[in-house]
Amino acid sequence: MTELDHHGDAELAPGLTDLAVNVRAGTPPPWLRRVLHEALDDSAGYPDPRAARAAVAAAHGRDPADVLLTAGAAEAFTLLARALSPRRAVLVHPSFTEPEAALRAAGHPVSHLLLRPEDGYRLDPHAVPDDADLVVLGNPTNPTSVLHPAPAVAALARPGRVLVVDEAFADTVPGERESLAGRTDLPGLLVVRSLTKTWGLAGLRVGYALGPAPLVAALAAHQPRWPVSTPALAALRACTTPAARVEAAAAAVELAWNRAALISALPPGVAVVGEPRSSFVLLHLDGALRVRQALRDRGWAVRRGDTFPGLSPDHLRVAVRDPRTSRAFAADLAAILAPAPVS
Repeated sequence: MTELDHHGDAELAPGLTDLAVNVRAGTPPPWLRRVLHEALDDSAGYPDPRAARAAVAAAHGRDPADVLLTAGAAEAFTLLARALSPRRAVLVHPSFTEPEAALRAAGHPVSHLLLRPEDGYRLDPHAVPDDADLVVLGNPTNPTSVLHPAPAVAALARPGRVLVVDEAFADTVPGERESLAGRTDLPGLLVVRSLTKTWGLAGLRVGYALGPAPLVAALAAHQPRWPVSTPALAALRACTTPAARVEAAAAAVELAWNRAALISALPPGVAVVGEPRSSFVLLHLDGALRVRQALRDRGWAVRRGDTFPGLSPDHLRVAVRDPRTSRAFAADLAAILAPAPVS
């Protein structure tokens, strides 16, 4: 495994409380479990994506031709690497590493634009090279939890460039503020979305991308036949209904309260990086790798930060959970950081 291939699930082990994976706890909800179980009865036939594609398109005010259904959001990055031949691909980091891993595996040269901690890891669109014909960034960004203003991200779009915005965590933000999913006026914009985080469907592998129909068709040409399963298509239809979107919006509001509870419980000596707006926070503390192991010894799994370009061994990513869990975590973290008693 390369450093780019390290993800939060690698931190898990039996007996550990999961603060390493950013999937909402208690999901899928019962009504979605019923949808998935019922979809198994339809799985003898081949998947028909038309209704799911239409549902996603309607949810975002798009034409169905603008929608690419994928086996998880990560598949979209592999399809990009197969379909495009960028002269200069720029990845805005620190960010999710799967796009870079896919581009490198396909033999494409990759450049980094490292956002600066002194700027709160916020995007400066003027820092992106003018000659970049492929730009990839996350919003909100994993692992910093920073939400970039939509105008700053939109400013990166231009003719002759594909702008990929990973919005896997967009529905964790109340009102999906700063999302570009409904924008059809920006040339070359491809927005990648996922059902994984809010609905707890990481194992189902279900996501989608929204972009200009010719780009969507070019990506689809590199998919195998029937790439998205019947249960995944049922989940797409169910999770894009008005009722489901209301539930997701309420979950995002609750998440904001839970995130504030986590931050307020953290002990002195632990710095919260940037201005977190998603379902996780990035922490900076001295000796974070040692602390991570000590947390494991006390029953906690957190995500190491040093495998993200632009971060260091002194970074840890921690998922937001309910306040009771966060307070218990913070208490153990405080005990680990407490000075040893003088004998």
